[in-house]
Amino acid sequence: MDQPRKAPPAPAFRVGHGYDLHRLEPLPPAGEGRPLVLGGVTLDHDMGPVSHSDGDAALHAVTDAVLGALGEPDIGQLFANTDPRWESSSSDVFLIEAVDRMRNAGYSVSNLDLTIILERPKLSPVNGEMRSRIAGLLGVDESAVNVKGKTHEKVDAVGEGRAVEAHAVVLLVRS
Repeated sequence: MDQPRKAPPAPAFRVGHGYDLHRLEPLPPAGEGRPLVLGGVTLDHDMGPVSHSDGDAALHAVTDAVLGALGEPDIGQLFANTDPRWESSSSDVFLIEAVDRMRNAGYSVSNLDLTIILERPKLSPVNGEMRSRIAGLLGVDESAVNVKGKTHEKVDAVGEGRAVEAHAVVLLVRS
């Protein structure tokens, strides 16, 4: 009689890549519209994202990187933009859910590399604040999180200042 097969052991490491892009539009008069939020930090900018949630492309990319490493459904499947529960929601909620799933699967973040691409504003004044905020959400030391800003050198919608783009790569390790 055949013995039941054991599931293979969970891998020691898992890699995930996340990507997000949001169109930007001019903000209406003061106090109206959706401000530009990246990495959980509100930036001083005259443009804001067109989005269902807060439109934080950086946290969306990080969330998808963690979910992808786990082989879980992506952010759009878990938090559909047709669901009114997520209207104007802070993207912290999405990343917190991904981190909970990661921990329940027995993993933790080894390191994260995040690239945010937009023409303006410059990210260097808030880079440390974004890094700290993301590290806190992931439950890791800031040294495990890298955040960098790039431009598209005035090429395409991102380069023309009409969009923001983010790429994230995460390495998870078995806890």
